[in-house]
Amino acid sequence: MLQVQHLTVTHARDLRVLFEDLSFTVSGADRLAVIGEEGDGKSTLLQLIARWPEHPAWCAVQGRIACPGERIGYLPQEADFPPDASVYDYCASHPAFAASGWEELAAACAVTGLDPALPYLPSPAAALSGGERVKLRLTLLLLEGPSLLLLDEPTNDLDTQALEALERMMTGCGLPIVFVSHDETLLRRTATRILHLESLRGRQTPRWTLANIPYDAYVSERADAFRRQEQQAQQERREKAARDERLRQIEERVAHAQESISRRDPHGGRLLKKKMKAVKSLEHRFTREDEAMTKRPWAERAMDASWAGGIALPEGKVVLDLNLPELTAGGRTLAHNIRLHVRGPEKVLIVGPNGSGKTTLLRRIAEELLPRGDLSAGYMPQNYLDTLPPDRTPVEALHTSGEKEQLTAIRTGLGALRFTREEMEHPIRLLSGGQKAKLFLLRMILERHNVLLLDEPSRNLSPLSAPVLREMITGFSGCVICVTHDRELIRAWPGRIVSLSVDGLIAFR
Repeated sequence: MLQVQHLTVTHARDLRVLFEDLSFTVSGADRLAVIGEEGDGKSTLLQLIARWPEHPAWCAVQGRIACPGERIGYLPQEADFPPDASVYDYCASHPAFAASGWEELAAACAVTGLDPALPYLPSPAAALSGGERVKLRLTLLLLEGPSLLLLDEPTNDLDTQALEALERMMTGCGLPIVFVSHDETLLRRTATRILHLESLRGRQTPRWTLANIPYDAYVSERADAFRRQEQQAQQERREKAARDERLRQIEERVAHAQESISRRDPHGGRLLKKKMKAVKSLEHRFTREDEAMTKRPWAERAMDASWAGGIALPEGKVVLDLNLPELTAGGRTLAHNIRLHVRGPEKVLIVGPNGSGKTTLLRRIAEELLPRGDLSAGYMPQNYLDTLPPDRTPVEALHTSGEKEQLTAIRTGLGALRFTREEMEHPIRLLSGGQKAKLFLLRMILERHNVLLLDEPSRNLSPLSAPVLREMITGFSGCVICVTHDRELIRAWPGRIVSLSVDGLIAFR
């Protein structure tokens, strides 16, 4: 059993409370999904549970976490793959791999969908695709024989087949699981309980909600409760307005009568004075009662972002005419005869299984388009820190011109993306994955690119912000070439979809 008792976590730098007096337990076959917006402390919570009583230097912690006798299997959101280590060396550095036989490895690979031969590859581990990395880390995790799983964004970069295997593993392993995910499909299919972390009123007031129901039921019941609360609040305010108006009219009549009453009628004056006192007493009573009125529901807002105008491409403009005989990475040939022709404001989505070379292909396209003088291309890589300076702040990273107007636009844009003033001054390495993704979006908005190259752009965005991204892509007047495994984004994609295989690109839709 996992017990979290009265846990309060405060950011030591800006004193923002991430969550306060948080308590819950996990046992049996619970699958507790931790949901919430970017930067609200979801990954921090899993890291605290996995490494208790250690905690990051940037946060102050009160409370207690206990999981006596449990073997915790923790999958962090990001993991370092040594650039000079082979896949086999990376695996051999894990004691569980060294102690396992072929049968145990094959059984773990069957659960995660990993090719059992992959852990023995002599090729560089850093050359693995994002999905292969996740599946490999999950396989090594299962070899440890955990009794409690902590999974932080386990769906990142997984292909459809691997996603379905992950869902089967989560629902069929019988272990208690605490997981963070922005994948709405995974949440619907696997979560038995919900822990919702929120940050309200300008991200200054934390709130947490624990619901012992599946995800869809939670979303539906929350929406119904908010609707009822809003209706009740509006009704009470209408009744208050009508009551206050009646009270005002009575007060005006009494005041007018007091002004016009003759001094020769002291008895009538005393009665009116007594009546006015009663009116004032009633007014004070109503004021006290108003404090108990139903509050309007508070909820976090989605990010607010849109593209600037004037960045459209002509219909006949050739953006890309790629004819690639062979696609290779890490000494492996991934695909042959890749042909991709893109014109004007076309939107092309590239899908395919893990390891097929989608990220390698998009990187190859970026190498061709970024130097072009007749286009303005922006590239969002899968690994954000490939191009974001980790020790600089978001403002420093974006403020390239030194002009005051640009600085104002940067701060306004970060605010619309739900950054607090303090988070704008945090080093980028301390930001959540979703905040880094938003930082990339803002950079592309400010630089007014007319071609966007996006590698898994929604992978760290919450269910509240991801729909905004989908609307941004639909409404973008330039060209988009995107790689994704996001099932919601694939369903909503407004243009052409192609699938990458060993034989090249084939029409998917």
